[in-house]
This record gives sequence, structure tokens and C-alpha cells, in this order.
Amino acid sequence: MTSGVTSGARIPKLEPAELDDDQRSLYDAIAGGRRAQGPQLFRLADGEGRLEGPFNAFLLQPRLGSALQALGSSVRYETGLDDRCREIAILVVAALWRSDFEWYAHEAVARSVGLTDAELAAVRDGHDAALAGREAVVARTAAALAARGDLDDAEYREAVDQVGTPGLFELLTLVGYYSTLALQLRVFRVPAPEDPARPLETAPPA
Repeated sequence: MTSGVTSGARIPKLEPAELDDDQRSLYDAIAGGRRAQGPQLFRLADGEGRLEGPFNAFLLQPRLGSALQALGSSVRYETGLDDRCREIAILVVAALWRSDFEWYAHEAVARSVGLTDAELAAVRDGHDAALAGREAVVARTAAALAARGDLDDAEYREAVDQVGTPGLFELLTLVGYYSTLALQLRVFRVPAPEDPARPLETAPPA
């Protein structure tokens, strides 16, 4: 499989000492905000303090970046989706977009909330039937949204039955947000930090 992220980042990591006031405010909100609290399951910044992944790109336009980081924080911490369902949905997006950084970051989070190797493989390979009940529906719904941008009537009813209309709104927003990040990561050629050459091994058919 060809990875969605190729070698050679197209934008440099911005140095903390060189940020202007707006950039610095956003940097502090990311590096010292809710994502930075508790165990660090993936790197927000490298050893020199430069932001990793999509967060570095947010600094290019800090007013828009601030809105995106606030939305991301809400999607991660303020929705009614349980932790496992949220991470399953994010990883479905990462797999469909073949986004190495998203998979790298959220595989770590998913493991922390109890997803097993077998469950992670099922999500990565698009085998939602290997998941149980509500989680399988969340995976199917996220895959349909990420791949087709729509739900047919049966998919819509199934999603509402499992997560409710407010929960579906949250899931729609989550898929849109992480698809946006995956697009930015792809175009700017941002690798996963631990092993930039490592692609996702497989991905489900579109």
C-alpha cells in the first residue's frame, strides 16, 4: 500500500522562540492545554519544543488554527461518545485516509482506553463485524461518512438507534474534523514522529 503521507515534509517546524504573539498564544493553548494534561500518549512537541503533527500547521494562520484546536478539544473531551467509540471513529478516518500521524497518535490513545490488537486490526482493515454492538455501528457509520460523505436511510436509522441524533451530530463533526486534519497532514507531508517511513500496512477498500 502507498501511504497517504510521503517522505519530505513541505513545511518546517516552527521554532517556539520565533513565534509572534498570536502564534505563541495558540502554541500555549496546545502545549499547555487539556491535551497536555495527564499521561502523554503521543508527542505534542518534539525534543526542541516544536509542535508535532497538525498542530505545527495550525500556527501558519493562528486565528483559524485557534478555532480548529478549540473544535478538536471539544470533539475529544466534550462529547457524549464514550472513549472507545470516539477512538474507533478517529481510527476509521485515519485508516481510510491512510494518515500515518493520525493512526500513530490515536492508536496510542485507543490502547489506553482498552482496544486490543485484534480490535485495532479490525478497525484498520475495515472489519467492523469483529467489533461488538454499538462500536460496530460507530465504525460502519464513520466509514460511510469518511468514504462517501453520506448515510443511506438504513445507515441513518442504525446510527440514530445506537447513538441518538445528538450523538450522530457529534460523530459527523468528529469525522469532518479528523478528515480535515488528515487532508492537511497529507498535503504538508507530515510524518508520524516515531518512524517517518512507516506507512499503514493495509487499509479497507473505499
